[in-house]
Amino acid sequence: MKLSHLSLGLCLLLPLPAMALSTDSEQPIYIDSDTQQLDMKSNRVTFEGDVKLKQGSININADKVIVTRDAKTGAIQVIEGFGNLATFSQLTDDGKTLYGEAKNLYYSLKDDQLTMTEQAMLSQDDSEIRGTTINYRISLQKLVADGNSKERVSTILQPQQVQEK
Repeated sequence: MKLSHLSLGLCLLLPLPAMALSTDSEQPIYIDSDTQQLDMKSNRVTFEGDVKLKQGSININADKVIVTRDAKTGAIQVIEGFGNLATFSQLTDDGKTLYGEAKNLYYSLKDDQLTMTEQAMLSQDDSEIRGTTINYRISLQKLVADGNSKERVSTILQPQQVQEK
């Protein structure tokens, strides 16, 4: 499996001031779905059927979402989304939209990391990265995209003058 470290290239894709909206983690999470199942032993809630999750400017749309909380503190640890395709979007402090999609989304709130697998794509300002797996550390703006023997990492970077228009 070939690894593509794009931290430097990400500066072209996601300008430095484009950090995730800093107030998102302080907002309540709203979830709408067709069904909900709570497993109190594992501190997991499973939502199914056209699931729409919103926290501040964060939006996740998926066929199925699993939310896992810390047993001691009750804090949400992980949000997993599954679908064909599950989508993730978030506004940045400078008003730009970060958009991702994949069959599987794994969002670790504690680590501030979004992992997307199977048909993964992350875009901003008409620039995009596609791969088998994309790991994105949101607050640090560090990205690692992986391909596999059948699919390479594909990147489209728009010229700066196109982004400014």
